[in-house]
Amino acid sequence: QVQLVESGGGLVQAGGSLRLSCVASGGTFRLTAMGWYRQVPGKQREMVAAISSGGTTNYADSVKGRFTISRDNAKNTVYLQMNSMKTEGTAIYFCNVGSYDADSYFPGGSWGQGTQITVTS
Repeated sequence: QVQLVESGGGLVQAGGSLRLSCVASGGTFRLTAMGWYRQVPGKQREMVAAISSGGTTNYADSVKGRFTISRDNAKNTVYLQMNSMKTEGTAIYFCNVGSYDADSYFPGGSWGQGTQITVTS
């Protein structure tokens, strides 16, 4: 079972930036696809960004051009750089171990504990 630990959340003003990190342990990180999701109370968890083991990336339309997902296999870490943040980005952000098929990301069952991001106006 892969263990995931997110960090980097917090309070940020609209228009500001944050970078999330997710460290994975217990698996072969370099072979795994990783995703970032977010969830607000009362709504479904939605995918924000994903990256394959080979570096293919996918983004939600709402974050394209503002967020960047990357990975450092030497550190077993996936990052989410978030720029030009908007108040609707307030949510709990989770990382996930998943898989890719035909350039689409599919979430797996391993999730981190989540990190809260609050974007103020």
